[in-house]
Amino acid sequence: MLESATPTAAQSATAPGQRPHRNFRLLLIGETTSKLGTSVTSVLLPLVAVTTLHASPFMMGVLTAAPWLPWLVVGLPAGAWVDRLAPRPVMLVCNAVSATVLASVPATWWLGTLTMAHLLGAALVSGTASVFFSTAYSAYLPRLVATDDLLTRNAQLQAGDQAARVAGPGLGGLTAQTLGGVPGLLLDAASFLVSSICLTAIRPEGPRPAPAPRRRLSREMADGLRFVVGDPWVRAVTAFGAAVNLAMAGFQAVQIVFLVRTVGVGSDTLGWLVSCGGLGGVLGGLVAGRLARGLGTARALFVIQFTASPFGLLAALAGPGPRLAFFVLGTSVMLAGVVACNVILVSFRQTYCPAELLGRVTATTLFLNFSTVPLGALLGGSLASLLGARTTMWVVTAALLAAGGLLLVGPLRGLRDLPGAPAAED
Repeated sequence: MLESATPTAAQSATAPGQRPHRNFRLLLIGETTSKLGTSVTSVLLPLVAVTTLHASPFMMGVLTAAPWLPWLVVGLPAGAWVDRLAPRPVMLVCNAVSATVLASVPATWWLGTLTMAHLLGAALVSGTASVFFSTAYSAYLPRLVATDDLLTRNAQLQAGDQAARVAGPGLGGLTAQTLGGVPGLLLDAASFLVSSICLTAIRPEGPRPAPAPRRRLSREMADGLRFVVGDPWVRAVTAFGAAVNLAMAGFQAVQIVFLVRTVGVGSDTLGWLVSCGGLGGVLGGLVAGRLARGLGTARALFVIQFTASPFGLLAALAGPGPRLAFFVLGTSVMLAGVVACNVILVSFRQTYCPAELLGRVTATTLFLNFSTVPLGALLGGSLASLLGARTTMWVVTAALLAAGGLLLVGPLRGLRDLPGAPAAED
């Protein structure tokens, strides 16, 4: 599977002219705007749960887990369905569903009927839409971008994502102070509309790929699962990604409770503190390509993981006043490492996997990666209830560091580059 005699859809998208660049810019603008709205919601939704609905730490863990639970139910069949359909219409439908669901939260709040059950339901439905969107999106990008350009374009998308994460929490905190937490969710609903407008404006070059012959859904799902589990390279990076997601989900489940109730941070400062971590993510997205080309994609994974993840332990030292700097430094460097690793892993999957299997392999990989997210979120919330938020912060950041051990025991050890990746430039 390392090479293919037939050109992939990505390779057919390299016709000269400006349209490929225009198409990518539209995708970048739409996705960055959508991520900005999602970033605002990442602060406002738990803030509404804590301050308006008085949710317990355990319920905060449940709320954090809810958007990821659909991966356990529809994650595998989503890949087979996406491989049967054109990805862009799937993405447009998912945007419409997400916008409608998020707009329903302010509507019920204005009617005086907002409950924790409604928040959980909204998170579940939008999470289900995200399953199909993420799978279709990963299969769609190689149709717009040349294979050799995927690492650079993924890095730019990740940098835009993280820039949104920088601005989003601050904007969310400001919105909570001026309009209130619940009305601010309309910003996220509007961001999905912008994403849909940009998707509609994309005009891909070249013929549309012929649809794959349909077989039984169970057989198509099995193809993706067989490839991921049977291939040693994909299996190794998928296991690493699952372990990282387990730790990061626990961290995200407890960080708001930790900052608000343990450190004593107000809603205005909260948004800016969380956004500081996104600054590190922007840096990680910007340097990922250079590190991968300079060190090699496999070596870069090791260097990034074991250099950046130890800084996460500093976040647990945060306290009032100057001690907030521990949270800023720790989360910034930690997230820079997570994003840089993600750029390398996504680009590897898109260049290494057969084009006709990409939707199913993507869905299977994300299913296995994200299956640990609800578990991590529930564990984080449960540990915070039993041991306290600060102790839990120590546990989850130590788990992130320990995730690197999966790279040491896999086939990547001693390699310069992951197989199938673009050749590194010396």
